[in-house]
Amino acid sequence: MRITRWIQPLFFPLALLAAPPVIHFDLQRLPVILENHPTQRKYLPETMAGGVAAFDYDGDGRIDLFFTNGAPLSSLTKQAGRDDNRLFHNEGNFRFRDVTRESGLAGEGYSIGAAVADYDNDGRPDLFVAGVNGGHLYHNDGRGHFTDVTVRAGVASHDWSVAAAWFDYDRDGLPDLFVVNYVKWSRESNPFCTETARAIPVYCHPDKFAGLPNRLFHNLGNGKFEDVSEKSGIARFTSRGMSASVIDYDGDGFPDNFVTNDTGPNFLFHNLGNGRFEEVALSAGVALPDNGRAVSGMGTDARDYDNDGRPDIIFSALTGETFPLFHNLGRGSFEDASYSTGLAPLTIRRSGWGIVFADLDNDGWKDVVSANSHVTDNIGVFSGDRYVLPNSIFRNRGNGTFEDVSATAGEAFGVARAHRGLVAADLDGDGRLDLVVTVLGDSPEIWHNTTPGAYHWIEFRLHGRTGNRDALGAQIRVAGQTNVQSSSSGYASSTLAPVHFGLGTLEKIPEVEIVWPNGRTQKLTDVAPDRVVDVQEP
Repeated sequence: MRITRWIQPLFFPLALLAAPPVIHFDLQRLPVILENHPTQRKYLPETMAGGVAAFDYDGDGRIDLFFTNGAPLSSLTKQAGRDDNRLFHNEGNFRFRDVTRESGLAGEGYSIGAAVADYDNDGRPDLFVAGVNGGHLYHNDGRGHFTDVTVRAGVASHDWSVAAAWFDYDRDGLPDLFVVNYVKWSRESNPFCTETARAIPVYCHPDKFAGLPNRLFHNLGNGKFEDVSEKSGIARFTSRGMSASVIDYDGDGFPDNFVTNDTGPNFLFHNLGNGRFEEVALSAGVALPDNGRAVSGMGTDARDYDNDGRPDIIFSALTGETFPLFHNLGRGSFEDASYSTGLAPLTIRRSGWGIVFADLDNDGWKDVVSANSHVTDNIGVFSGDRYVLPNSIFRNRGNGTFEDVSATAGEAFGVARAHRGLVAADLDGDGRLDLVVTVLGDSPEIWHNTTPGAYHWIEFRLHGRTGNRDALGAQIRVAGQTNVQSSSSGYASSTLAPVHFGLGTLEKIPEVEIVWPNGRTQKLTDVAPDRVVDVQEP
């Protein structure tokens, strides 16, 4: 069944009639350190740690937080306590309690990324953790505990995975698992690399390592998966994958997958609807920026930033490369809008990792947030670039352009650190999207959104039927905006939360349209704002 593309109505958020509120955040830290175990030898995994996941693991209506953690590079074995992955329970009022010990999520090995979905449709979100020596799948038992079911489920692998994305690619009601793999790596095979002029040790360029194909695991039900990487066509393509965004870019109702690659052309895996994928990034216009040069693709997000009903793609890169933004033109093609939107000059001197679209001021237009830092910790010794950087907020003006408002987001927001993972979610239920950012060798930043003003908002907590209870892939249209239920987010991170819309000064929503993953359409009328609406699939 083909989903008809929504036509942009004559609607403009009323918030544009007045000056928007100043986006502002207050900083809070959590008592945990991201142990990336840096060495003088500059092993590649050291600089790539830092995934975070935001999801309500116990069903109390509050968004909890999970953080991955590293391990000594000599053994890739966690030192108990210090290197544990961490789960924090949201107690309300911006208080979080460490429940790692009882949760079973301390993990093993050098962990990098996280991805959330209810893979067995029992109503409880489960967790996949990507890592240097393979990923782990944890099943949520609904009593505050997770069990490692990796081998039993059939998703075991020894590949270095950085990230993952859940999506129901065959629309059978069971979330499938796409794993983003990086390079063939071992401590013994990591060459010793130096900056040429002064022989200063540095992290090796990615081209020193052979890339890997990504993996696709088909959910068979009953807690089992089948590796369909080969027969789906995914395994034909090898590169150095960093992150993935699930996107139905052509509106045919079958979710596709965009993958950023490190110093190589990106991938766009077009879902053919018959269990197979074709790689179409070049023909669709998202393999490379307009200059034709591959960049260091890092984190990515895919959502509709200009309210034309079509999902767009953004991803972060390193200093001198800009953060490319691909605008969806429809008919399966994109244009590089990095310069026309103003993002190119705003990001040319930044290096980014996590990146998300999020309406921070509730004016009805999705802004861009990026977690920033260079890859090389001693880059300042031999170049004019900086290693530690402040995060960035690029406000969507609603006219197709963005402006940098980072400087007015709060004094603490301008502090430079080695930022990595990033998620946006409403942690306190006040209708404003908060931010969580991980920091190498430091505690995570919890950014409480305190933006003033009385702009309205609404969030939708979707409940699918027996199949796909997360409703991953569901599309929602509200007051000229579109958004999608997805759990992939930024770099090595994941958010499974109610779908958020800012409404400006709109006091009542005449109509809400939801297209569920199976193509069924549902409409709600005269919906009041400023609340979370639970919607059951009919």
